Amino acid sequence: MKSSFCILFLVSLLFGDYNYSISNISHEIEKKMLEGASHKKNCPVALNKLRYLTLEYIDFNGNTKIGELIVHKDVSLEIVDIFKTLYETSYPIERMELVSNYKGDDFNSIEVNNTSAYNCRKIEGTNRWSRHAYGKAIDINPIQNPYVSKKGKISHTASLKYKIREQKDLNNLGQEAMILKDGIVVNMFKKYGWIWGGDWKTIKDYQHFDKRE
Repeated sequence: MKSSFCILFLVSLLFGDYNYSISNISHEIEKKMLEGASHKKNCPVALNKLRYLTLEYIDFNGNTKIGELIVHKDVSLEIVDIFKTLYETSYPIERMELVSNYKGDDFNSIEVNNTSAYNCRKIEGTNRWSRHAYGKAIDINPIQNPYVSKKGKISHTASLKYKIREQKDLNNLGQEAMILKDGIVVNMFKKYGWIWGGDWKTIKDYQHFDKRE
């Protein structure tokens, strides 16, 4: 019990007044995940290895909101620190909801520009588990930061205007939400050893960060 108190005290010192929570997957959240098809019986990570996070963020109207993410327990504190920095630098996030709200459908989650993490799914077109299925991947503002195929195709119409990666008008929240090389979002994830899909050679996945360790 004493060691647990010390850990909580250190976390409090590290993250200061930033409002967040980290908890085990409750029965209520488990039910939501199962009914929403974001978790299944054959998933590569058990629920007791995952953590439910609530995190403050700044929305596209400049308001403070509380978002939800599910991530692997090993990266939970990293994610809190990253999103604390994004909050303090007023990086805008349109919404942050569990992908179970969209029946585990990645396309539908992207269509509403949802920032999300855990989703027990395969990599599209393969039989291999996505890093999202391990709770060690996150997609941020996917409309402003689209997946671009080898042939340059973008599946979401609202993302087409973000194919050119330039912030020409920083008063435009859509452009401000673009994730760029050497920007605050990339730098914070790389601080903890995460890989950015914008660095990939044959395709680009500007929304995507994952950890391979």
